[in-house]
Amino acid sequence: MRVDVFALQRFYASPLGEAARKAAARRLAALWSNVSGLDVLGIGYPVPYLGGVRRTARRAIALMPAEQGAEPWPGDGPVLSALSEETRLPFMDAVFDRVLLVHALEEASAAQTMLREVWRVMAPEGRLVVIAANRWSLWAQSDATPFGSGRPFSRTQLAALLSDAMFEPVVSARALYAPPMSWTPLVRAADAFERVGELIWPAQGGLVLMEAVKRLYATTARSQGRVLLAKAPERSREEAPGGLPKRESWR
Repeated sequence: MRVDVFALQRFYASPLGEAARKAAARRLAALWSNVSGLDVLGIGYPVPYLGGVRRTARRAIALMPAEQGAEPWPGDGPVLSALSEETRLPFMDAVFDRVLLVHALEEASAAQTMLREVWRVMAPEGRLVVIAANRWSLWAQSDATPFGSGRPFSRTQLAALLSDAMFEPVVSARALYAPPMSWTPLVRAADAFERVGELIWPAQGGLVLMEAVKRLYATTARSQGRVLLAKAPERSREEAPGGLPKRESWR
């Protein structure tokens, strides 16, 4: 079961949630330095991260899973948020230039199907950013925040999942080095934790961010397996006398 929208609202309204938002938003701004004139879709609970994007993008929409619940967004204009099934997005093909997934993949019941739907609604060569809990971090082990729910990811796992959905991972980063504790002195020192953590223990960031590009034609791990299976009968026909196969080089 997904973390509900009220729990997410409470978390991001807290000082610890604001520290997490700032850490991830700084990395996201570095990846998406310019979205001027682009159409942007956020899926999961992207509201805390779309504020800056909305100011320059041509269009920004927040789509929240039905199991989670939705909130009206933004609060200062026409509502740009919607409730939807995560595996059946209510959009035409190839309409979004950028897609942000946050609080999305970790609790998805069918992550691969969800990513293929995301691929469908993205424009060719569109860019996707996933913000997910880092499985090696304290944040993934703590039940005190929404990042401790669902399945966390390592960079390798996240890259494999995206590759199998016909995305090409291009860059990754980690963020959120402060411990997942609401003790005020630690929260106030969150910026210092970011600077020190990036230098001393880079693998321990609470979040992993990965940017990937939509490819129209891509070789996935599954398709490579099918190619090897298709070649197997040909190999068996080239057997040496006595039933022993000839030596071959397989890559």
